[in-house]
Amino acid sequence: MQSSDSLGNLGILVAIAGGALRGSIPYIYVSLGECLTEKSGRINLGMEGILLMGAMTAFAVSDQSGSPWLGLLAAAFVGGLFGLLLAGITELPGVNDVAAGIAMIIFGSGLAFFFGKQFVAPMAPQLPVIDFGQGIANAGVHAALRISPLFVLGIAVAFLMHFAFERTRWGLHLRAVGDAPDAARSMGIAVRRHRVVATTIGAALAGIGGSHLTLYFPGIWSEGISGGQGLMAVALVIFARWSPLRCLAASLLFGGAQALGPSLQSAGISGFYHVFNASPYLLTLVLMVLSCSRTRRLDGIPGSLARRG
Repeated sequence: MQSSDSLGNLGILVAIAGGALRGSIPYIYVSLGECLTEKSGRINLGMEGILLMGAMTAFAVSDQSGSPWLGLLAAAFVGGLFGLLLAGITELPGVNDVAAGIAMIIFGSGLAFFFGKQFVAPMAPQLPVIDFGQGIANAGVHAALRISPLFVLGIAVAFLMHFAFERTRWGLHLRAVGDAPDAARSMGIAVRRHRVVATTIGAALAGIGGSHLTLYFPGIWSEGISGGQGLMAVALVIFARWSPLRCLAASLLFGGAQALGPSLQSAGISGFYHVFNASPYLLTLVLMVLSCSRTRRLDGIPGSLARRG
């Protein structure tokens, strides 16, 4: 049997690839949810709080019921409730999206920490895995090919969202609401309803992303479990130019960056450990600087958001 050490540099690449598949899932769901929200002309900066609330809810329900699938559904439901709350608040006259989003981070995080204190415990029942590595002798490769069903579902959601934006009447109306709400309103399109629905569904997706943290990887509940992934995923949408498929690709990039430090450490490369572990944050900073360059236009940005900038 070939050991993981004998793979050498290939082993590091396999570990990073496996880590990318695991670590990308919260980014996928939060970025897709934010992409959907921003397509309607709204911004939800509260995704970090919703991600944490989804993680805590999924763990609590799975722990108490014994069913991780019920935990997943509960996380989506709670995320949707937070999205509905935010949508209602931001539709009020004079309410700023950014301020409301920051308040949602504080509110969501505070609730998650308060109710989650009793669940700082061993693992709750975990989601099953799809094992694409059956029959592979190498343990490292086999582990990399044990895929969460949420990853497969996330790919399907990205393609479905892309299709909806480009080929459906609802997607066309949503884009019209985000680009030119006054014109959409004059055509009889319900601007408020589209924004509320998009924000609610987007937050429900973020709740599902949170469930991955406690029901698959790392599979526990703790107050610092998100590590700022909700905020990074919001920035990722700008880099992806408001495209669901590019959000999917960028999420894999961020997942790989997150896996870089642990993969190198497992291979015995411990120098600059903290720098490698900070790779996702450094990547976010670099991409934001590049995206906000004066020489580049933000292609794909919804018209409502462009006018605010």
